[in-house]
Amino acid sequence: MTFSIVARSADGESWGVAVASKFLAVGSPVPAAVAGVGAIATQADANVAYKGLALAHLDDGATASVALQRLIEEDEGRDHRQVGIIDVDGNAASHTGHACLDWAGSVTGDGFAIQGNILAGAGVVDAMEAAWLASAEDAPLAHRLLAALAAGDAAGGDSRGRQSAALLVVQEGAGYGGLDDIAVDLRVDDHPEPITELTRLLLLSDLYLTASTDDEKVPVTPELEAELEELAQAAGARDFAAWVGTENYEMRVAADGSWIDVQVLEIIRATRA
Repeated sequence: MTFSIVARSADGESWGVAVASKFLAVGSPVPAAVAGVGAIATQADANVAYKGLALAHLDDGATASVALQRLIEEDEGRDHRQVGIIDVDGNAASHTGHACLDWAGSVTGDGFAIQGNILAGAGVVDAMEAAWLASAEDAPLAHRLLAALAAGDAAGGDSRGRQSAALLVVQEGAGYGGLDDIAVDLRVDDHPEPITELTRLLLLSDLYLTASTDDEKVPVTPELEAELEELAQAAGARDFAAWVGTENYEMRVAADGSWIDVQVLEIIRATRA
């Protein structure tokens, strides 16, 4: 009922899962990940206990294949399970129980595992693998995962249709304000085109929930500071700092006001038009 990819970034700093299904809120039961530990997708007749167990095994130093073996050895329902795991070093492992509904199968490679069941055919995982391998290794992991997911969907995806999709990526200090490891955590729980909607949400997440790079930072001169104050007040805000907080651009403007992201500068200038 589901197709997914678990992977580690080429630089070894991020781990993540992308998943889609003709199933309500697939982002709830399937993905789990912890920075510096690894990631897992549990699906088919999903055993959600696998998530905590697998991450605990990985955290104790088990490789993906060892963690997977421990999971299925201890589970009498293993024949109905499908699971993909990536460990801290990018080793991948995947299991498809023989009782999973056709088409069901997987492919693994350096830094990724792709798996699916009740699919339109083997071409779904093949297309996902091709898209993953074709994507730039230095691209953000979330975008590489989503490209693979979209390719699987275009190749037929879940044979029953579309309903939900999710994307989870972790990296040390990548969360809101740098206070946790959640770089991306997006879910489309019930939508006729869930991957299209997930793509839209990822673009918004990039703007609102990721920090500006040095190339995106525009120094705030006294002249620009005066312009920003004028624009913010014209937009109905008390001052520019209030506008930033109201519009949720805290990660795109320096707390001390010394720089502003070029995208946010363009947005506030557009309010004058």
